[in-house]
Amino acid sequence: RLGVDRFPNIDIPTISVTTRLPGAAPEQIETEITDKIEESVNTISGIDTLTSTSSESISQVVVSFKLEKNADIAAQEVRDRVNRVMPQLPRTVLQPTVEKLDFQASPVITVAVTADKPVRDITEFADRVLRRRLESSDGVGQVVVIGGRKRQVNLWLDPTLLRAQKLSVNDVARALQSQNADVPGGRLDQGSQSVTLRTRGRIETIAGFGDVVLREVNGHPVRLRDVARVEDGMAEPRTQASVNGEATVLLQIRKQSGTNTVEVANNVKQRLAELATILPPGYQLRIVRDEAQFIEASIASVQEHLIVGSILAAIVVFVFLGNIRSTMIAAIAIPTSIVATFALIWYMGFTLNMLTMLALTTWCSARCTPRPRRRPSTGSSTCSRRRK
Repeated sequence: RLGVDRFPNIDIPTISVTTRLPGAAPEQIETEITDKIEESVNTISGIDTLTSTSSESISQVVVSFKLEKNADIAAQEVRDRVNRVMPQLPRTVLQPTVEKLDFQASPVITVAVTADKPVRDITEFADRVLRRRLESSDGVGQVVVIGGRKRQVNLWLDPTLLRAQKLSVNDVARALQSQNADVPGGRLDQGSQSVTLRTRGRIETIAGFGDVVLREVNGHPVRLRDVARVEDGMAEPRTQASVNGEATVLLQIRKQSGTNTVEVANNVKQRLAELATILPPGYQLRIVRDEAQFIEASIASVQEHLIVGSILAAIVVFVFLGNIRSTMIAAIAIPTSIVATFALIWYMGFTLNMLTMLALTTWCSARCTPRPRRRPSTGSSTCSRRRK
């Protein structure tokens, strides 16, 4: 019944504040966002360390509190300070994301998806089918697609043609937003029935993007295909993954906070076995990283040390004392104490991890080491004891 994990569950109060300003340089991010958030958050009590990173379009501030600080209270205090500083940030900044850094929600299994098809098709299948199936497994918190490139409609604008038509990139963006949208149409009541209306204005084909009207000149429309080339392509690569030197798509499976790593890994393996039977021809799934194997090997090694140490402790008792009765008492006391400790661990909700197993091993080694027995004092002087 005892859960097996690498380390015990630890709630470390660390809060991350991520703010995005698209198109901003790192220097602008630092002066207009990062510095202001740091000044506001720095007034919270109980802060241990405060670090920040300013990169292109992204500002990240990580606040680490002392261990006695409640993580939920710390997150709320950081969120309040960020809301206060929001009026001082640029208008085009996106809403900051304040979240607790959960070190327990780590990747447990990484699966490689390979097929003799373009990377876009593999990404679509991995994202739309495999990811959703795996996220429904018990204990799985998130499945991240790495190395994939999603399908994307790319518009390659010609600056010369735009200048000739007296258009700008903003004009193209506004035309796409206004002519490619679904608008709610309200509600229509017909007696005892009520019907919800919707104005469908989404572009359904790739060629439909070229028919978007940008402006009219002397009664003639200027369409998007007159100033740009429409391509049914892929998104820019943000991540890259390879197995044995070959490009592939990886599914990084993260567990939920507080769940057991080995149990979640076993559930994922069962789900992968089910998915292997419904894969399209040419697709293959392969586990390239399994955190549960390392945990099981580590726990097995500590268990081996525990058993060998118990046997050696009994042998040492017999060698030094030469008494079978004392040896049997020590040999029986070791497993009895361990079983009782396991019952207490299960009752407290702990797991068998590196710390608890090493503590048991150290305790057994120290507890079962024979100590020399002192003779009772006879009341004689020091010189007489030396002569004896």
